[in-house]
Amino acid sequence: MKLLVYGAGVCGSLFSARLHEAGLDVSLLARGERLASLRRHGVQLADADGTAVRRVPVPVVEHPAGGYDLTAVLVRTHQVDAVLESLAGLEGDVLFLHNWAAGAEPLGEAIGHERVLLGFPPALAAGTMDGDVVRPRATTFMTSRVPMPIGEPDGRTTPRRLERIVREFRTAGINAKAEPRMDAWLKTHAAFEVPLGQGVHAAGGPVVLADDPDAVRGMLHLVRQNLAAMPTSPVPRTFAALQTLPEGLLVALLRRFLRSPTAVNSGLSNASPATVAELGRLAEQMRAHARVR
Repeated sequence: MKLLVYGAGVCGSLFSARLHEAGLDVSLLARGERLASLRRHGVQLADADGTAVRRVPVPVVEHPAGGYDLTAVLVRTHQVDAVLESLAGLEGDVLFLHNWAAGAEPLGEAIGHERVLLGFPPALAAGTMDGDVVRPRATTFMTSRVPMPIGEPDGRTTPRRLERIVREFRTAGINAKAEPRMDAWLKTHAAFEVPLGQGVHAAGGPVVLADDPDAVRGMLHLVRQNLAAMPTSPVPRTFAALQTLPEGLLVALLRRFLRSPTAVNSGLSNASPATVAELGRLAEQMRAHARVR
């Protein structure tokens, strides 16, 4: 399978490096100064303590020339519209791996409905960028066991497409999993992600938010409103507990989570303009679906 990773930020760089080191035929699309850096140095990965940098010579391209069996799109939610035009001119399937609550319809209208696959990037694709050096985020036992979900928009399990892609990623050591309700999975994630991310940014960090039980309670109310507005039940089903468990218990659990190393090291503290813009776009998508419903 010939693969193109569209997006050379943190997620795309880490994802393409893992695929390349596993022996898969993968190229990374980049532009401008990032393209020049990748051509000179490859994907530069810092080790755990930051004292050494490893270079992975992932092939890079400036323009997608076609001939790819699968294009994996790893860009921010608010950047998707800008890349759809170039994706429309390519052949092959397109796997969108990012936060997305608008469903497959607008993607299919731009590039062809039969080409769209939905998913979410794996934990191994998380980290930060220090100049041109990518610093992977440390994974915990819990995050390492979370599978990378991939699904057909209509929920089918297609042997020649979905199952083949899952197998390819698993050969690279990526814990990929076919998810029959991928659209509901993404909407559920956004229903929780947006209030959590915006609450953390407003407070100034996860630990600061944890110290304000009223703010945590307000965040929980927004999560519950989002879940209630969903057209389907939450996926995974465990998120239904946010609607049914007593408020006091949930507030206590959320405050404990916000103080945990998992939350502190998860990227929640990243208040970059790109993160704020992504959360805003996700919120718009959820509001649009709530109005339609």
